[in-house]
Amino acid sequence: MTEIGKQYNAALDYLYSFVDYSLKHSSELAKADFNLDRMFALMESLGNPQKKYPIIHVAGTKGKGSVSALCAWGLQAAGYKVGLYTSPHLLDYTERIQINGEPISHEQLVELVEEIKPHVAKIEKLTTFEITTALAFMAFAKYGVNAAVFEVGLGGRLDATNVITPKVSVITSLSYDHMAVLGDTLAKIAGEKAGIIKEGVPVVSSPQKDEALEVLKRIASVKNSSFSLVGKDIKFTALESSLDGQSFSLERSNPSMGSGQVVQTFNIPLLGSHQIVNAATAYLALKTSELKITDEQIRKGFSQVQWPARFDVVRRDPPVILDSAHNQDSFEKLRETLEQYFPGKPVYLIFGASEDKNIPGMFAEMKSKIKKIIITRADHPRALEAEVIQKLAEQAGVESEGVSPVKGALARALELSAKDGSIVLSAGSMFVTAEVMKEWKLLNESA
Repeated sequence: MTEIGKQYNAALDYLYSFVDYSLKHSSELAKADFNLDRMFALMESLGNPQKKYPIIHVAGTKGKGSVSALCAWGLQAAGYKVGLYTSPHLLDYTERIQINGEPISHEQLVELVEEIKPHVAKIEKLTTFEITTALAFMAFAKYGVNAAVFEVGLGGRLDATNVITPKVSVITSLSYDHMAVLGDTLAKIAGEKAGIIKEGVPVVSSPQKDEALEVLKRIASVKNSSFSLVGKDIKFTALESSLDGQSFSLERSNPSMGSGQVVQTFNIPLLGSHQIVNAATAYLALKTSELKITDEQIRKGFSQVQWPARFDVVRRDPPVILDSAHNQDSFEKLRETLEQYFPGKPVYLIFGASEDKNIPGMFAEMKSKIKKIIITRADHPRALEAEVIQKLAEQAGVESEGVSPVKGALARALELSAKDGSIVLSAGSMFVTAEVMKEWKLLNESA
């Protein structure tokens, strides 16, 4: 191993030596001591780097990563040097902190970690996510970023990213997830996500169910924040779609933005009708942010966006698809997208899940497409045992078999697909899909 490789591993060991709630069981997560005092203290100690550039802040259950990426690529096309902070990563920790679409280097992460250590030492009970978020704020200030997009990690109100006053607060599609922490109704979940709304800062929302929308509007009103809704203030129409991407048009219906004006057509390489909603949300966020950006620049950025493992067709025949759907709502969108691009084609589903997920709900949504589930387990402490998932598959009336590790599950799915041409699909857990992606790359490098 190179010297920088050793230093990078040591930096990761340091970060993981703190409490990492992403690795904890939901029961521990529910009683976690989330508050922003530690984070504010750390930012103060670092000289408040988060105040040095304009920020777009994105919360939501589904689509927040895609919306964040679309915003970042739009800004980049407008000539900004753009920071993008997302989580979790797929293959490398530095993917969480990107500048102009590229993760920071291992050397840069090592430098930043050395820089932050004395500040962290002064504050008790900091978590891995809090420190990583601070590293992103520092990196973007240090490397001259002049616009940034921050994706919320969990919830919103008490999330480590919520120490900023952004240009716009964005809330993407809300559905049931992390209920042990965020609440068991859409209204409660919306209340937590709406915690990112700041006094007088405009809010942009994707279409929401009434129960959630009511809460978001109420909190925006209390905070004297304008509220723009995709589907109402901006309307979208899907045009053409193929495996190469899809096009859509946007029409603004807000008089202050030019009533009834049809915004020219946009193209995105991301697949599925939900990605058009995400693109409309990102467009409205960019236009509301008061950052200087034209429709032409947004169009260019959207057409170039890269956001892997979101209905990512890595082979077309027989199809191999990598996806990060991990709740019932996203499995419904995944099934619809499969029907759109591969009508009637059955699926070998490589599946693993964390213990706090609604697995019966996911299976119910996908049952009509599944030929067989290849159940596996990611190398992750919250991953459920294959035997538990197999029982749930049996109850759902879906054929399954358990194959671990993930490498073996991919080999088995490819073997079955080679015989009948069915789709190989990885979904249910970002961590399983990340491992499938890694193995798929290795297979193709050695081919």
